[in-house]
Amino acid sequence: MNYTAAQTKALEMFRAQAPEEMARYSGYELKDNRFQVRFLGQEFEVEYPSGKFSPEPSPEGELPIFAQILVLHYLANTKPVSEEGRLITYKELPGGNIYIQPFTNRAIRPLVQQFGENPAGLIEAAAKIGGEPVRQGDAAVLVRAFPRVPVTMVIWGGDDEFPASGNILFDASAGEVLHTEDFAVLTSFVVATMKRLALNSY
Repeated sequence: MNYTAAQTKALEMFRAQAPEEMARYSGYELKDNRFQVRFLGQEFEVEYPSGKFSPEPSPEGELPIFAQILVLHYLANTKPVSEEGRLITYKELPGGNIYIQPFTNRAIRPLVQQFGENPAGLIEAAAKIGGEPVRQGDAAVLVRAFPRVPVTMVIWGGDDEFPASGNILFDASAGEVLHTEDFAVLTSFVVATMKRLALNSY
């Protein structure tokens, strides 16, 4: 997929905001016009107003262009949003029913394929990116993909009668922080990151 147009638009959104406001609402510190970003276990800076990431990600690296676009989208949202502490499914996000199939294919199915037979592995992989176990299903974790974006991943292990299953849940405030399509991209990247970490630990 060609992300050039999406990246250009994300940079325009980013440059249109005051850096102090973005720091205030994103939860990321601003030093010398550089946002100090921690994202899924990685640390880097995003310069304002260029939007340049440093260290500069390589094409084969662990921060692909779509993830950089997500970071810019997140930074550019300066709405005052408060977490509600109530979990919702992807379908409950604005227009989520339209994108539910891609979301299922990109995020939930890979989650179940990787961790359905190894729920404990979910907790181990999540811990490597700052995730914490929560009490749901046979195993569940809460990962703060961004400071204002908690993502809860739940696994129900399979048995002789039922196959393994899973779900990914969001705070009810999520739709005010990122677009619904962004959550499909974000969660697929979270799951892919955890899968890579799980495989590397073997």
